[in-house]
Amino acid sequence: MWALRTLLIFFATVTALAAYGWGTDKIALQGECTIYAVRCVGGAWQQNQCSGKLEPAERFRFRALKPHREVLFWTVGGADPSGKFTDCAIEDRRNWACKANSDAARTITLQMIHGQPTRDSSGNTMPFHSVEKWHWWLLRLGIPVSLAAND
Repeated sequence: MWALRTLLIFFATVTALAAYGWGTDKIALQGECTIYAVRCVGGAWQQNQCSGKLEPAERFRFRALKPHREVLFWTVGGADPSGKFTDCAIEDRRNWACKANSDAARTITLQMIHGQPTRDSSGNTMPFHSVEKWHWWLLRLGIPVSLAAND
């Protein structure tokens, strides 16, 4: 009986850790980082609060290629081709900074810090608001969690 209980606790712990890793995007394949954008429908943004209805928008994916000093980016499921930054300082998939180029206008950031995109004050990139992965997926399922974005 104690062996079964220990085994169940072990599997429950592993499952909880895996769910946390998936939901927070701490676990990612191929050095990628995904940003889950949201839009405010029927209202306006007041800092990070939506006065209308929060809905899921695009998912922006970034892949840092440290040996090449490049960051590839694309919109998940989008028809547009991927873009590329070629002059980048890359620590890892969640920490990098690139100089703007002609592709910058097709994405949301030139820099990632701890997996969070930073806003480009020069206006080279698109404006955005984002939420965590789990929040985006609940919104996609039609389950409103809150009207606040991360940024």
